[in-house]
Amino acid sequence: MGSWIDRFEGLQALEPAPRDHLAAAAREVVLPAGHVLFAPGKTPDAMLFVLGGTVRVQQVGETGREIVLYRIEPGQSCVLTTACLLADEDYPAEGLAETEIQGVAVPRGAFDAMIAESAVFRRFVFTAYARRITDLLTVIQEVAFARVDIRLAQRLCQLADPDGVVRLTHHQLATELGTAREVVSRQLHEFQRRGWVAAARGAVALADRPALAAFAEGR
Repeated sequence: MGSWIDRFEGLQALEPAPRDHLAAAAREVVLPAGHVLFAPGKTPDAMLFVLGGTVRVQQVGETGREIVLYRIEPGQSCVLTTACLLADEDYPAEGLAETEIQGVAVPRGAFDAMIAESAVFRRFVFTAYARRITDLLTVIQEVAFARVDIRLAQRLCQLADPDGVVRLTHHQLATELGTAREVVSRQLHEFQRRGWVAAARGAVALADRPALAAFAEGR
């Protein structure tokens, strides 16, 4: 189990004793796609380190509108879990497995001990936390100030698979952007009118990716 530690930037330099403690405390986890890892009001009992798959962390407002805050990918840990563990608070958001997840979970007691014992582990935790806060500030700025059409074009280019297909519904795209499904549908219709995208069932195909990318970049 100790070999997984070196897959996380910042943990490779762990001191020998803390490395052994971390490896001994960690337990392997495999979770199916669609599994809810955590939800608002739940108390975290472990820190998850993702080795394979993607976890989507999203916030659901009182009106039911959703927004994607960030994704946890291989080689990353969940900073929201970190924050809740450190503050001894419940989760304010939801974590959903977008794909099957392979990872390791470090129980709360071991996490607390590592924070107290290892300067390297503390630096890893707080560096990841600081980076994610910067990402979240970008999300806030985009939702508050950026044009929805440009944000949608950017997200389509980011999420398209090698075949140029974004396999998300209009509702899911609205969740990515923190806006209403009707807004996304209206904008996709405009993109289709321009010949940039083509509609497919439960998906969007990029018909003219260079033109869409140029629009996303403000060109």
